[in-house]
Amino acid sequence: MTEGSDELTARLRVYEGQPAAVSGVGRDPVNLPMIRHWCEAMGDTNPAYRGPDAVAPPTMLQAWTMGGLSGHLGRTGAYDELMALLDEAGCTSVVATDCEQEYPRLLRPGDEVVFDTVIESVSERKTTKLGAGHFVTTRTDVRVGGELVGTHRFRILKYAPRRRPSADRPRRPRPVINRDNAGFWAGVAEGRLLVQRCTGCGTLRHPWLPGCNSCGSLDWDTVESSGEGTVYSYVVMHHPPFPAFDPPYAVGLIELAEGVRMVSNVVGVPYDKVRIGLPVRVEFRRYEEGAAGDTAGAGAFTLPVFRAVEGVEGAVGLEGRR
Repeated sequence: MTEGSDELTARLRVYEGQPAAVSGVGRDPVNLPMIRHWCEAMGDTNPAYRGPDAVAPPTMLQAWTMGGLSGHLGRTGAYDELMALLDEAGCTSVVATDCEQEYPRLLRPGDEVVFDTVIESVSERKTTKLGAGHFVTTRTDVRVGGELVGTHRFRILKYAPRRRPSADRPRRPRPVINRDNAGFWAGVAEGRLLVQRCTGCGTLRHPWLPGCNSCGSLDWDTVESSGEGTVYSYVVMHHPPFPAFDPPYAVGLIELAEGVRMVSNVVGVPYDKVRIGLPVRVEFRRYEEGAAGDTAGAGAFTLPVFRAVEGVEGAVGLEGRR
């Protein structure tokens, strides 16, 4: 960063409280088709989101305020100025970190949303594993007919990327393990692919969640997957390149024999031979990427990937479902 951190922070904080959007209007009223698409993408089968008395999923709040590629007429220049100032200071990279939402009432089909967005806060200079930079938080208040129906806080880190010494070997990103998915990764470490099962209604789910989308129960156990599945959909990654990965490579959405789906790499066939419907089987790969001199393998970890079943490399599926 090319400017003294105290001076830069003072210049950035001038933007706190300034509006980023004023009287923005949702591109479309709340509507059933968009709700249906959202629920299909999220695998949410809650009956409250269907039928004549349907409501919109609360977590769709941001979807109704998005302006698309053309943006919103209500935008001000303050946010762009803030981002430009950070760019000039060397903070040229950005990563979304988290969001917070509040729902005073549920949205219903036909509701027309308006919103105002304010730059709520800019942090002092922070040093992270990605690099040094500033956290910027915006708050969007969403209203229908003057009534507050939702608040969305969105936080990003605008940072200067850390420069890796040229002698360093890029390391594969580690999985993020928390209290909700620790059981899944413990199973992977043992060479077992565990699927969550709701003990209230028996619904299987992946990724692991603290509660059931179908009945709301917080009680669950696990079943061990056979590891057999098929490629439900896939993409071939060409760009941008990521350290420790050699593009092009295939990333598949795998439908397991048990009915749940998970994202992983497809191996065992060239990337351009991956097809929808291709039978695959789980394979547990251990990556020995400990720090230099680490003889105990503390940096090693295991990931589930899916290998094409022998003899079906030429299988062709429904290309239109990609």
